[in-house]
Amino acid sequence: MPVEVLDETGPGREAAATDAGASATAVAATGEPSGAATVTAPLRSGPAAASGQSAAATATGQGPAVSGVATAQLAAVAARAAEVLLAELGHADSDLCIVLVDDERMQELNRDWRGKDRPTDVLSFAQLEGEQVPGQSGMLGDVVISMDTTARQAAEGGWTLGEELVRLVLHGVLHLLGHDHEQEDEARVMRAEEARLAALLTDAG
Repeated sequence: MPVEVLDETGPGREAAATDAGASATAVAATGEPSGAATVTAPLRSGPAAASGQSAAATATGQGPAVSGVATAQLAAVAARAAEVLLAELGHADSDLCIVLVDDERMQELNRDWRGKDRPTDVLSFAQLEGEQVPGQSGMLGDVVISMDTTARQAAEGGWTLGEELVRLVLHGVLHLLGHDHEQEDEARVMRAEEARLAALLTDAG
């Protein structure tokens, strides 16, 4: 399927979530705010690549931000948003994996891949920027989102958990496609594209 959502926010949970025009499978195993970054070494070239799983899916975290039922619903929201974004950006046939984790697992990934020993909200692992994995030529990469941080940022911002999750999916997907905000000129372009696509997602419901 073009978009897969893995729920790793709490041990012992399995849920399947579907939405019109998009589907997601949430499989339980389971930052610096707005600190998304593209990791140049793709997650799928790591230890779990041989099995075709996201490397983030190999760890079990603790402390889920939301209940299993709510997480399944949020997985469908994330998948639907990603499907709309990929279609708009000319990647309707590309594959994308969204991984929902807790702060503990996110901190591990942020430390291991970026050298920053603290959780962040979203990390993007771009498949197109690294060595291609055989049989996954259509894979854009992985967007890893901390649901603990998502919940905190939603509460601080005064909007819903689903709205914050969609914002982070959008931010992560743009990173996968080459957008960045390290330089001010790049940041302006990325902010403008985020605003355009956020309006599109609002209209799409």
